[in-house]
Amino acid sequence: MARVRITPEGYERLKATLEQEYARLEDATKILQELTGSSDDYDDTGLEDAKAEKVRIELRIDELEQQLKSAEVIETKGRGHVDYGSVVTLTQVKSGETFKVQVVSPVEAGVLEGDVPKVSDASPLGKALMGRSKGEKFKVATQAGTDEYHIESIS
Repeated sequence: MARVRITPEGYERLKATLEQEYARLEDATKILQELTGSSDDYDDTGLEDAKAEKVRIELRIDELEQQLKSAEVIETKGRGHVDYGSVVTLTQVKSGETFKVQVVSPVEAGVLEGDVPKVSDASPLGKALMGRSKGEKFKVATQAGTDEYHIESIS
């Protein structure tokens, strides 16, 4: 099983999500039992929908458990260069716009919680950031062309 590098915050979010899914599974199981006990017709659409929902939840639980088992929680502070968990302040050279991103693994990248957007280390921007230091300029090829950025700070 391949190890997945993840921030401590990401690990805690995964655990919380897993707990929520366990609660959803318990609810889905109760609903399914009620429908099974009260249904005279086993071709009932509601019963089939409840079974399908329970299966979806079970699959999501399996996925989360695998992610947690394969997680390698990494320390995110004090490296001096961009790595997993780093919060990077960037300026887009052309527009002068300054913004922050946190570089994370793909497992964490879809999470919208928190003040700082998450960028996967597998994305073009994430790949370009990894290993860089404060003050560096770099370019990223995108579908719209090439963007140049300046690293203002790393924390």
